[in-house]
Amino acid sequence: MYRPIRTENGDSPQPAREARPASVRGRRRGFWVAVAMLILAACSSEETSSKVEVGALQLPPGFSISVFAPDVPGARSLAWSPERVLFVGTRDDVVYAIPDRDGDYVADTVWTIASGMNISNGVAYHEGSLYIAEISRVTRYDGIDETLPALPPPVEIRTDLPTERHHGWKFIAVGPDDLLYVPVGAPCNVCEDDDERFSSILRMGLDGSELEVFAHGVRNTVGFDWHPSTGALWFTDNGRDLLGDDVPPDELNHAPMPGMHFGFPYCHGGDVLDPEFGAGRDCSEFTPPVQKLGAHVAALGMRFYTGSMFPAEYQGQIFLCEHGSWNRSSKVGYRVSRIRLDGDRAVEYEPFVTGWLSGDSVSGRPVDLLVAPDGSLLVSDDHAGMIYRIVYTG
Repeated sequence: MYRPIRTENGDSPQPAREARPASVRGRRRGFWVAVAMLILAACSSEETSSKVEVGALQLPPGFSISVFAPDVPGARSLAWSPERVLFVGTRDDVVYAIPDRDGDYVADTVWTIASGMNISNGVAYHEGSLYIAEISRVTRYDGIDETLPALPPPVEIRTDLPTERHHGWKFIAVGPDDLLYVPVGAPCNVCEDDDERFSSILRMGLDGSELEVFAHGVRNTVGFDWHPSTGALWFTDNGRDLLGDDVPPDELNHAPMPGMHFGFPYCHGGDVLDPEFGAGRDCSEFTPPVQKLGAHVAALGMRFYTGSMFPAEYQGQIFLCEHGSWNRSSKVGYRVSRIRLDGDRAVEYEPFVTGWLSGDSVSGRPVDLLVAPDGSLLVSDDHAGMIYRIVYTG
C-alpha cells in the first residue's frame, strides 16, 4: 500500500534506532560472513589502473568524445544550472561547481563549494536551488547562482533518513510533479528490514514534507529519469552479490505509478527466487524489469536523450552508465550503453561508449550522464576524475 511514512520531522535530529526484533536480526544470518567474502573477493580481484586515453574510447560512427573538465576527483552525480554551471556530487565528501560562462563546453575552472560532508553523492538543481543528499540528510541551498563559489545558508529539509552507510549514498532528482525523489538502498547485500524506507525510492515535497514510499523492492538505485512524453519514472537497480558471475542481472525498471514492488529481496531480475528469502514466494508477485542488464555491471546513472544534436533514432532513447564489476572473476561493464525503446518495451540493449576496460586494466568508470543545453552528452567518471563530453558531428 502506498502511504505516507511517519517519521520524525525533517528539522529534528535523527533519534537513535531501536534494536531490531530477533526475527528480523535472524534474517540477517550469514551477513557478516558475506561481508568478509566480498572484501576478500575485492582484494583478490583488485583492478589494474591505467590513465584514460580519450582518443582510444570507441563510439558509433559520427560521434566523438572530449574532456569537459579534466580534474574533478571522484566525480559522480551531475546537475546543470541555467547559469551554465555544472554541479558534481562525490562519495569523497565534497561537492564541486564547474562554470562554463563562455559557452564553449570546456570548464572555466573547478570550484570545491562544499567539503567535510557525509558522502555527498546526490545533487539536484531546481528553480535556483541546489539540493545535496548525504547519507541521512538532504540540504537545500537557495539562490546558489548568486553566491558561487560560496554556498548560501543551508536549509535542512530532512535530517532523519537512515544512517546506514551500506548502499547509503544517494542519487536525487526533482520529478515532473515537483517532488524530490530520494532512494534508500538496502543496508546489506540481501536482507529484510522492518524499516520500510530501506530498499525503496522515497519522494517528498521540496521542503522535505510528506515523505512517502514511491517504489518498494529496490535494492540500490543510483540513477533514474522520467520519460519525456509520459512522465513515468524509469530507474536502474543493482542486483545482489554472491550468486555467481552471471546471476542475477542488474535491471532497468519502469514505475508508471506509486506503490509498485520490484522484488528485492525475494526475487531478482524478474525470475530468480532468492535462495534464502524467496521461500514461499513467487516472482509473479512482483514487477519484472523492462530490460535485464549484465550481471554485476553496476548500472548507475541513466537519462533519456532529449537533445537535438544526435540523430533521430536516438531521440527519447535511454543512455546508461555501467560503472563496472568489482567482484566478478572477469570484469564486465565499464561502458556507456544505449537502450532503444518501442513504447514501454526495450527492444535493443547495446554498448555506446567502450574502451575504459582493456583486459584487467581499467582507465575509467562512468557514473552519471546529463544532456547539455546544446544536445551534447556529459558523462562523469569517478575513477579517472573527469567529465567527458560526447558530440555528434555526422
